[in-house]
Amino acid sequence: MTKTKNNYLLPFILVTSLFFLWGIANNLNGILIPHLRKALQLSNMQSTFVDTAVYLAYFLAAIPAGIILKKFGYKKGIITGLLVFATGAFLFVPAANSRTYEVFLLGLFIIGCGLTILETAANPYATKLGDAESATARLNLAQSFNGLAAFLAPVMGTMFILSGKEYSQEELALMSEVDKIAYLSGEAASVKMPYMLLGIFLVGIAILFFVNKFPEFKEEEEGTNAGSLGDALKQKHLVWAVVAQLFYVGAQVCVTSFFVRMAISGGGVDEKTAGYYLGIYGLLFMVGRFAGTAMMRFIAPAKLLSLYSVACILLSLVAIYADGQYVVIALGGLGFFMSIMFPTIFSLGIKDMKENTKPASSLIVMAIIGGAIFPVIMGNIIDNANDNIQIGYTVPMVCFLVVLYFGLKGHQPQKNAA
Repeated sequence: MTKTKNNYLLPFILVTSLFFLWGIANNLNGILIPHLRKALQLSNMQSTFVDTAVYLAYFLAAIPAGIILKKFGYKKGIITGLLVFATGAFLFVPAANSRTYEVFLLGLFIIGCGLTILETAANPYATKLGDAESATARLNLAQSFNGLAAFLAPVMGTMFILSGKEYSQEELALMSEVDKIAYLSGEAASVKMPYMLLGIFLVGIAILFFVNKFPEFKEEEEGTNAGSLGDALKQKHLVWAVVAQLFYVGAQVCVTSFFVRMAISGGGVDEKTAGYYLGIYGLLFMVGRFAGTAMMRFIAPAKLLSLYSVACILLSLVAIYADGQYVVIALGGLGFFMSIMFPTIFSLGIKDMKENTKPASSLIVMAIIGGAIFPVIMGNIIDNANDNIQIGYTVPMVCFLVVLYFGLKGHQPQKNAA
């Protein structure tokens, strides 16, 4: 047993690094949205296409990612995901040079495809690298480093991407064309170095996976049936996991996408300070993940998920109806209590799926399309309310109600009637 655990140690460490890396990519979006809106002179609705590009990729690439894993296994799937991720990151250089939003969106879409492959592989792989009884806690531990990224990504993005300078349309109109182009080009160029370095690092991690041996869990070890999407969907708890993940990811992306603007308008702070507040939100997310992992030794995962959902519903009400800094504090609290939701929903959803684990994983990852849908809904509500951002937080509040139902009842394994 000790030898087996030692054999799993290096794979688990490297797989855990993947959670950190895709956390960096996803949590930079909260900085990218207000930044590209400024640098490329976008409308509010156009700026949300950052989310749409990434999460649409999750939706479209999820089933192909499952097929890749089924055919080539976890290791080759992870290497493929890393290289696709790196390709998207490198595209930010020509996108910034040309100040072309479509190229940025293409890069983000490709990044999303890479993340989909990585998440489809790494989430179930982490649950298999050890005892079945501790699978949920192990996945939460790995996801804790996603939480670390939720803190570091906004801080790094604020330091290296946000300039703290923003001019109104009236001020831009008074500038000479040369000064205006110089300002906008400088804003766009600030994304090049962070994403180029990220791409290089991803290639390095892919090389580490290539040169090291990893245990592969074959389908025949799990059963004679290779599994299918149809068989997976016969499990009612999986269906509810897909629904809960759809709403949860929508809620999380809504909160982070509008965080900087909320901090500026509600907290009365400047752009840089708002970006650092987003980093504090990420820190609370990370602390919540570690705390949740520890508490799962004493509290059943589904029960803890339900308790955290109730807390998020209450904090959403504070965000909607409170004033000033209380709004920002409430959003920080949401970071803490949202922290365990993704891995817990995922783990509960693939429980007892056996040979259907990989197709089930694809379906749950595909539910991340919620991140493309709900911010648009929230944006429309805000636009129709005369740019009242607070009223838009009714959207994540409703999402948390769905997660609460999954934690209370929907997670319970039960086959649909034949």
